[in-house]
Amino acid sequence: MSIPYGYLIGLVFLTIPALPVPRLGERVGTVVFLLCMAVNELPFLAIGLLAASTALAFSEGDLASPVTIAAAVITTACVASTTWKSVRAQRILQGAMGASTVTRNVSYARVLLHPFPFRPRSVERTANIAYGPAGKRNLMDVYRHRSHPNGAPVLIHFHGGYYAMGRKNTQSRPMLHHLASRGWVCISANYRLRPEAGFEDHLIDAKRVIAWVREHGHEWGADPDRIVLTGSSAGAHMSTMAGFTQCRPEYQPGFEEVDTSVSAIVGIGGYYGPYFGRGDDTDPFAQAHADAPPIMIVHGDRDSLVHISVARAFAKRLREASCRTVYAELPGAHHGFDVFHSPRFEAVVGAVEAFAAHTWSPDEPIGTERPQASG
Repeated sequence: MSIPYGYLIGLVFLTIPALPVPRLGERVGTVVFLLCMAVNELPFLAIGLLAASTALAFSEGDLASPVTIAAAVITTACVASTTWKSVRAQRILQGAMGASTVTRNVSYARVLLHPFPFRPRSVERTANIAYGPAGKRNLMDVYRHRSHPNGAPVLIHFHGGYYAMGRKNTQSRPMLHHLASRGWVCISANYRLRPEAGFEDHLIDAKRVIAWVREHGHEWGADPDRIVLTGSSAGAHMSTMAGFTQCRPEYQPGFEEVDTSVSAIVGIGGYYGPYFGRGDDTDPFAQAHADAPPIMIVHGDRDSLVHISVARAFAKRLREASCRTVYAELPGAHHGFDVFHSPRFEAVVGAVEAFAAHTWSPDEPIGTERPQASG
């Protein structure tokens, strides 16, 4: 009896996202997160692949072995667990937001039929607008509705990539597209990278984008008094530090008088420690203060690059500093859960929209609920 090695390798690939993740080094953590991304964030596609491959294996007589049958049963249970945890994200986020804030329901038609982040026809993208003097690393894209509404809230997003790689049109596109379709002006920006650039350069670039909105936002229908700053991974660190140091002249050379305050901050799978061995001036833990903008932290409890303990400790520090904080741990989520229209990230996008709306027109203070853990 031949061993169906191809089928078994496929089962291992589908099983990995359901396994517990210990603290891992950068290289191993990156491999794990890349292996898990597609299966974890496209769970219904994973179900289809499992069903199709199992049907093929059965038709070829490869399920005769008890070991193969056991592997198929275990994998089915793991894929079911992965899917269920992805679907649970909306309930977790709703709990973190509190009963007074209602989040948007996940569109499973979109998740099933259009999981990849293609830009909708209602949204136009104007690419490669210069906001600073650093060439292609100071370019940004603007997304807005084709009807060009006025008085639109603004979302500014900074990509992740360990401050050493990445570009503006690769991450959180489902959020950029959705909010733009809802009348927002959304900006996704490049910024200078290591090793040529350092912490101060990143922060200056972030504040240059905010300054651009203050100066030019009205030309694009934006309301510069309603800015949400967000980022993925390293971009979350960058957004948090920019929000915590708003209007600090040392980070605004040449535009010291510009108002670089923002209304809210959203960290997606973020890192919140010091910048590569630097001191407290680069550490969101040390910079947290009661007058900081409201902040929403969303993190995966299986994150293999930034362990969940980092996000938990930061949320605890924010509460100690009396910062208005919403904290949600997403069950089963690894790093990079913002790439597809998954059940998980669709729920996050709805929560971000509700968080922003509540920040601008609060019926009661947001962020007073006990942080919602994944359990």
